[in-house]
Amino acid sequence: MRVLVIGAYGLIGGYVVARLLAEGHAVTGVGRDVAAAARSMPQVRWARLDMAAAAVEDWRPLLSDVQAVVNCAGALQDGPRDDLAAVHRDGVARLAAACIQGGVRRLVHISAAGVVADRGLGAQGDRFNDTKLATETLLRASGLDWIILRPGLVLAPAAYGGSALLRGLAALPGVLPVVHAGATVQVVAATDVALAVAKAVLPDAAPGRSIDLVHDDAVTLADVVLSLRCWLGLPPAPLWHVPAGIARLAARGADALAWAGWRSPLRTATLDQLRGGIAGDGRAMERELAIRPLSLVDMLAAYPAGVQERWFAKSYFLKPAMLAMLALFWTLSGVIGFCRGPEATAVLTMVGMAQMPATLFVLLGSAIDLALGVGVVFRRRAKAALLGMVAVSGAYMVGGTVWRPDLWLDPMGPFLKTLPAAMLALAALALLDER
Repeated sequence: MRVLVIGAYGLIGGYVVARLLAEGHAVTGVGRDVAAAARSMPQVRWARLDMAAAAVEDWRPLLSDVQAVVNCAGALQDGPRDDLAAVHRDGVARLAAACIQGGVRRLVHISAAGVVADRGLGAQGDRFNDTKLATETLLRASGLDWIILRPGLVLAPAAYGGSALLRGLAALPGVLPVVHAGATVQVVAATDVALAVAKAVLPDAAPGRSIDLVHDDAVTLADVVLSLRCWLGLPPAPLWHVPAGIARLAARGADALAWAGWRSPLRTATLDQLRGGIAGDGRAMERELAIRPLSLVDMLAAYPAGVQERWFAKSYFLKPAMLAMLALFWTLSGVIGFCRGPEATAVLTMVGMAQMPATLFVLLGSAIDLALGVGVVFRRRAKAALLGMVAVSGAYMVGGTVWRPDLWLDPMGPFLKTLPAAMLALAALALLDER
């Protein structure tokens, strides 16, 4: 079969594609930005398409030789880059219409466990729940051979989104902050989700079913974080039950950062979902698909952690800290340069540079510093800003060596301090990828 997978490079989508390929299917992968995925998985036919904006006509060429469609696309909450109604409901409605017109009958849709009417979460949580529910409703009325799969908290060897956040929390030194620590969740392995999809796309799989993908044993968020810390091989640490109000303030800050392009998993929608818990029918996978799902203990045993997992977990919160420090350092450097222009100019004129070029160098350098400090705050500009920081640091050291070589021996180390600043930018650049 040829299977069209939407959201094919996400956490779930990546494992779905790998499973389908392993079982001999051909895969067409669809996403908003497929360049990196195309390099890492050249055996997939990739197409760049935005689920939220794609028209019925845009899907037709991709469906011409397809026997089944798997929709793994989804969003956590409304923001500058995401519109829940457009992704979850309207986009799927257009996809379903294209499938009907193109003669593709089988559509497997990844929803979420615990989606019900009037769940009573916060505004963002209700929005996520309601748009997911609306999508399930329209699929039931579509006339397609649909199967809806509803995974719980998905854990995988790879980490992204909420699972990455949990690893970061588990690796914090000293104390482990957890909000809604007593809230219960039911987990599922990404590999089990992929296996369920591989079974659901087959023509002989009975359509018209909604199947929860969760293990029967419910665990608390505290259990998950403590289990992950043990899995990482780190020494025990006490839990700090973070007050909901403090967590809400942090989530509001993460919501604000979304306008700069940073889509943190610690947003208000996440808190709302966790507060309500994640629950489903733990027997459904075995009853409907003959799959016995892995428990939390079993899946951690099946995915042994190595040094790369510990590096990732320990650097999870270092990444935003490094970016914030670089933004502060370069912004203040620019502001101070403008405010203390005469003093900065004197550093150059005292060794023979004319007043005019010295002033221009100071003003230009201050403007560049300020631009780099502000630029690293915005996700789309962060890579260019970090590269600019490294380049400007090199230029400062070369120019300074020519005009003021004596500053290398200055006891305050103005040149020497540029070296660790450049290395910090390189380290942040290495951690910049989100998936």
